[in-house]
Formats: sequence, C-alpha cells, structure tokens
Amino acid sequence: MATFYLHSLGCRLNQSELEALARRLVGMGHGVVDDPARADICVVNTCAVTAEAERKTRHLLRALARANPQARIAVLGCAATLRPEELASFPNVAWVIPNEEKERAVEALTPTPGPSGHPLTPTPRPPSPSPPLWERGRGLGEEVRARTRAFIKIQDGCNNACTYCIVHILRGPVRSRPPEEVVAEIAARVREGYQEAVLTGVNIGAYGQDLGRKDGLAGLIQAVLTRTDLPRLRLSSVEPWDVGGSLLALWSDRRLCRQLHLPLQSGCEATLRRMGRRMTAAEYARLVEQIRAAVPEMAITTDIIVGFPGEDEAEFAESIAFVERMAFARLHVFPFSPRPGTPAARMEGRVPEPALRERAARMRELGERLAARYRRQFLGREMEVLWERRRQDGLWHGLTDNYLQVVTACPADLHNRITRTRLVGEEGGFLVGEVV
Repeated sequence: MATFYLHSLGCRLNQSELEALARRLVGMGHGVVDDPARADICVVNTCAVTAEAERKTRHLLRALARANPQARIAVLGCAATLRPEELASFPNVAWVIPNEEKERAVEALTPTPGPSGHPLTPTPRPPSPSPPLWERGRGLGEEVRARTRAFIKIQDGCNNACTYCIVHILRGPVRSRPPEEVVAEIAARVREGYQEAVLTGVNIGAYGQDLGRKDGLAGLIQAVLTRTDLPRLRLSSVEPWDVGGSLLALWSDRRLCRQLHLPLQSGCEATLRRMGRRMTAAEYARLVEQIRAAVPEMAITTDIIVGFPGEDEAEFAESIAFVERMAFARLHVFPFSPRPGTPAARMEGRVPEPALRERAARMRELGERLAARYRRQFLGREMEVLWERRRQDGLWHGLTDNYLQVVTACPADLHNRITRTRLVGEEGGFLVGEVV
C-alpha cells in the first residue's frame, strides 16, 4: 500500500474532487498524510483560471520535488489539461492527468487495477538532487479528517461562453450528477459527523439542465433539505441569471446558509458586453434588490475583474461606483489575465501593468471597506457559529451561516460544534465572539 499527500489549488470544486479521491484511497487501504516528506506519491489538483494560478502550480511542483526527492508526483486538473507537456517535464512528475481522465485517477495512481480498467502507465522521472525544502501549505489529509464542512461536487462543465474564461474549454459542457447520488453522499457525510455541506461545481446554477430536470438546482436543494438531517447547507458560486424565485423561496429553511456568491465581473455595462456576460449591471442590481427583500441580511459576495481589454478610467470608475452601491459582503478581485484560446486574449486595448495593479489595489481597498461595513452590523448580536479549528494563537476560528469569520478564546473543545455566540468585538478582520 502507498502513502499519499494531496494538495488542491484554486476552486472549491478542485478541493471536493481531491477529497473524494482521498476517501477512495483510504477505503482501499492506502494512507493519506499532511506532510509531503512522508509520502510515496504527491497529488496536485491544479488550476489554470489565471496566469498566477499556473505560476502557483509550477512553484508547488518544484517545492514538492525538493521536499521529497523520492516521491513521485501526479499532476491533475486544469493546468494539466492546458499544458500537459510542460508539466510532464518537471522533476519527479510521473503522471499528468487531464480533466477528462480525472475520474480514473485512482486507477492510474495505484498498482492494482480498479473496476473501471487498467491503470495508466506512469512516465518514469529521475529523482531531484535538490535537498528537501517545503513551504508548508494545507494538505487534504487534514481537511478530510476535520469533519466540519464537506465539499460536494454536484456537476462539472459550463455551457456559457464568457470571453475571458478558459474554464468552459478545459472542463467541457455541463454534466450533472444524479440527485439521488448527491443526496446519498451528503447523508453519508452527516453520518460521519459533518455539520455543513457546500454544493460545488463549475456552474452549479446549471445543475440538471443535461438531465432534463426543470427543477434544477432548487429541486436538488429541496431534496437534500427534505431527505437528510444536515445541519447546514451552503452554495458555492451561482451565476446571477440562474437565481429565480423558486431558489430564493428555499431560504425559508434556516439550514440553508444565508450566503450567495454571485459573480458580477464588472459594474460597467460596456465592459460586461465585451465580456459576453448574460446580465447587464442594471439587471444585476434589480436581482440584488430582490434577494435582499426575500432574505434579509443575506451575504452577497462577488468576483470582479479589473483591467479587462478596453477598460479605460471612465469604465473603471463606473465599475467601482456600481460595486460600492451594491454593498457586497466580500469581493474577490482579479486583475485581467489573458487565457490562451479565449476571445479576450485577442482583444485590443490591453491595460498597462501599472494601471492594472493600481486598479486592483483600489478595488480591493473598497472590498475591505464593504466587508467591514457588512460584518459590523452584527456586533452585539447572538449568532450560531460552526467552529472549525483552533489557531496557533489558541483562539478558535469558526463561521456563521452568512460567512462571518469569528474567533473566541473559549477553553472548551469547540471543534465541529455549532454554538450560540455573542459577537462582542472586532479584531483584524474577524469578529470576536463569546460562546453563550
């Protein structure tokens, strides 16, 4: 039997895929460890959504080869799909497994063929002569054993064609898991002790389209809430045009976490048209108003791209003003990164690097102000917090249902417990709580 170190880069979908792989490996008798120096095989599920994500992949592969020159490395996912030959040339890389082969990863990495066929043949690589050196990250061994929040993959692929995005190219069209399979997996996680499940995918709002299911994502959520005793259910990113009244009505069940991540990408109408987005800024604003009327105190979070080709100062000013009006609870800000094969990579009007960095800094500063404004409205309130881990400074770290990060100095073991907590202060971007 082999010992595996598993590391996920990028989105929650990547993390859920690697957690599923970890469970299969453990079920077969293999070991999963948190330290790559102790592993026979290191597995990296990669991201290629930006050039920075690819850089992190290359950096991690070099670090793993230094940390354990004897271990073989398997590279999975989007970067492996985009640049297989380049990544195969890295020290110790024995497998490069693209997205279309990811379901066979266990058979590829284990010596005994699985039920789906024979394992793929690894390409031998000489061990690196470099001394061990590891910049420690968070491996999946720790995540799988934490039993606090489970990331559940409900679909893969995307049928949208946003001009900047390479994900629909690398992941293919929408493919949904059968609802009974998703419900069964969540029920199994509940039996294992998980308090929260997060539904993940490339485009979860499109769930069920390929299965001919008219109820789609709303029907799946209803099935999970009806047929399991899961304490908390959270959604990952949902495209705004996939949010309607049938979905919003489900928040009458308090187990559905009051958080919606609705990618905006830009608050400028002209920029959105060049991006190929299916919703205008005005339509987005009306949707946000509808959501807040239906679900008070909903944490609405979003993604913003700055420096898209053709974005001048006037367009950026329109975008940043719109973002401020929306009063988001959190922003994820991305400087534009041209992706090979996408229409945006061929567009004229590229924003110079200094202006790109300056706009990203201004948008992030706004995001910090908006996040602080959102969380401060809950000071003095009592809310339920799911406690995930004890930090190195001894404080417990946890999350409310609307994704407020809370810390407390409670001496009791709070791991994987949901407790009523009074929010009494703020420190370093966290709310300070007292367990009631």
